[in-house]
Amino acid sequence: MAFPLHRPRRLRRSAILRDMVRETTLAPSDFIYPLFVVEGRDVRRPVTSMPGIFNLSVEHAVAEAKQAKALGVPSVILFGIPGHKDARGTQGYARDGIVQRAIRAVKEAVPDMQVIADVCLCEYTDHGHCGVLEGGHVANDATLPLLAQMAVTCAQAGADIIAPSDMMDGRVLALRKALDEANQGETPILSYAVKYASGFYGPFREAAQSTPQFGDRRGYQMDPGNAREALHELAQDLAEGADMVMVKPALSYLDIIHRVKERCDVPVAAYNVSGEYAMLKAAAQNGWVDGERVMMEVLTSIKRAGADLIVTYHALEAAKLL
Repeated sequence: MAFPLHRPRRLRRSAILRDMVRETTLAPSDFIYPLFVVEGRDVRRPVTSMPGIFNLSVEHAVAEAKQAKALGVPSVILFGIPGHKDARGTQGYARDGIVQRAIRAVKEAVPDMQVIADVCLCEYTDHGHCGVLEGGHVANDATLPLLAQMAVTCAQAGADIIAPSDMMDGRVLALRKALDEANQGETPILSYAVKYASGFYGPFREAAQSTPQFGDRRGYQMDPGNAREALHELAQDLAEGADMVMVKPALSYLDIIHRVKERCDVPVAAYNVSGEYAMLKAAAQNGWVDGERVMMEVLTSIKRAGADLIVTYHALEAAKLL
């Protein structure tokens, strides 16, 4: 190959050329926007560690969903923070719980918005763990019926997609059976199939008021050093009936997203988590990076790794730029 014959820079000479040959592109339809819904009226409380993100009462969550839809973002994922918590997280699966009411309100106001219900008990338990406790440990099998109840009540409230994030063994099968028996067989499951025990979740725990009151979640979330285990988790959830799968977090696990995408033929989502968002915002506020440029680079990297969908707190800001 003669050096003067092949010059890759020829295709970089102008913005139009670069756009024409770009291999990975973003669109607002790639994004899922998380919303934190709380009890009360006219609540729009800033999450201090996540600039631009708020705890929202139901009517403000509806307004955010309307704005997302107007910007071309087709889906929101809802996290509920109840006024009362207990050891079994009963408000998570109450028919009139905060997240069930929020689902109904969003679907009534924006019928064609895809509403995803995050199914986990950590926001609803007084101890902050993702399931019920027995002997000071999270009891896997005792937690499954409660998660199943939550999935059913969220689907009955109008959730279009159920997304279990608890990392209990067998939860996808338990939810699939419960949904089918409740005449919600058309409701798909987006499983957090590969969820690591990460230090990047801190700001989320402020927003969702879900910090464990003792210990941590390493007994049920994955070890960050493991990659083969991710594929095992993936295979198990697919065998149990998951319609879509998710990798969480995203940026430190781009290699895992790529492996998951290569291994399965269902849609793959990735969660651009709260710590990733907070670090970028802090750097931008200090003038250390160009916030908008780095945001788009981050989101592009997640999609380039193989994600079909990206759960991101940047959704509205990125959609406006796109």
